[in-house]
Amino acid sequence: MAKSLSHLQSPAAVQAALDEFVATGRTAFLERYGFGKSRDFLVRDPRTGELCDSKAIVGAAYGHQFPQDGPLKAEDFSGGEATVVPKLQSLGFEVVRTGEDWSAEEVEATVASYFEMLRLEANQETYKKTEFNAALRQSLRGRSKASVELKHQNISAVLLGLGLPYISGYKPRSNAQLLLRKAVQSFVLGNAELVGRLVDSLEEVKTPAERTYRAVVVDPPPIEAVAAVELVGPRVRLPRKVDFASRDEVNRKLGRAGEEWVIDFEHKRLVDARLGELFERLEWVSDRLGDGAGYDILSYDAPSQPRYIEVKTTNGTHASSFIISRNELEFSKEAGEAFFLYRVFQFRQSPALYMLRGDVSRQLNLEPIDYRASFRKVVA
Repeated sequence: MAKSLSHLQSPAAVQAALDEFVATGRTAFLERYGFGKSRDFLVRDPRTGELCDSKAIVGAAYGHQFPQDGPLKAEDFSGGEATVVPKLQSLGFEVVRTGEDWSAEEVEATVASYFEMLRLEANQETYKKTEFNAALRQSLRGRSKASVELKHQNISAVLLGLGLPYISGYKPRSNAQLLLRKAVQSFVLGNAELVGRLVDSLEEVKTPAERTYRAVVVDPPPIEAVAAVELVGPRVRLPRKVDFASRDEVNRKLGRAGEEWVIDFEHKRLVDARLGELFERLEWVSDRLGDGAGYDILSYDAPSQPRYIEVKTTNGTHASSFIISRNELEFSKEAGEAFFLYRVFQFRQSPALYMLRGDVSRQLNLEPIDYRASFRKVVA
């Protein structure tokens, strides 16, 4: 008889695999049977309540039911909602989507803890994430350190989607459960004054304590394909006061400080390239002429090779969104490889930047956010 997932019909075999998982531990169990960690679905052991990797359990259970054939290997069958999930459910076992077994009380406590860390970070107060993690787990239902960190990353992803700042140490990770999205949304709308103060604190312009321009250039964030956010009731429309990207754009003090920093960065870049004499030709266009040229600073890569620099500055993190005008977008296309967008981030703490060169529409996901209204219609 050829091995097939459809032949697994024994609840006792599944329970035996669950018992083995609990007895040996997750890491040893997965290594023994050659499976990776489940990304989407876990099966609950009815005896202990522990959540176990669904595909690995099914593979091991097959070996318990058919010891002469041995367990199914990971490549013998596909896992997921169409295969493993209905098989386990048909045998009477509870299957849980990763992260969705948290109670409302646990989620609310996690969101509150996250925002307290964000408040401390915004005020530049020292705190330890590990201590917050340990304290939070005291009020949770046997959650691991890693599971709490994942929830914090999910919260960062929700905040990023709302255009709000997030904790720099918790990189946004999507696929947040609906319950968590609701909790974050509820906290933001129910604590508008706190969130506004938090954004204000993060926007505060302070000259970096140590001006260093070495090793500050990093790669831009990759464009990620993420699942569409499931809306909770009507679309959340946050007041512009807490629209972080928009506030960065209109905060002229922050923008000016970032442009001054870039001028110093350019000076260092040209000196290192033994082109220091070209710094005499550098122009701070936005300071002399105001906005509208499509770029802020005119620098050079060679005497006859201009570098048109548009500066976008934030106190936020590497992946923080930003606003680019239609004029800047069109100029990036016109100037081609001579156009550079300098994205300066973490400005208040330790400034770093990445550069986008040429037509930025080829390197960014652009979302239209405003319209110009008038009573005139352009016709062909």
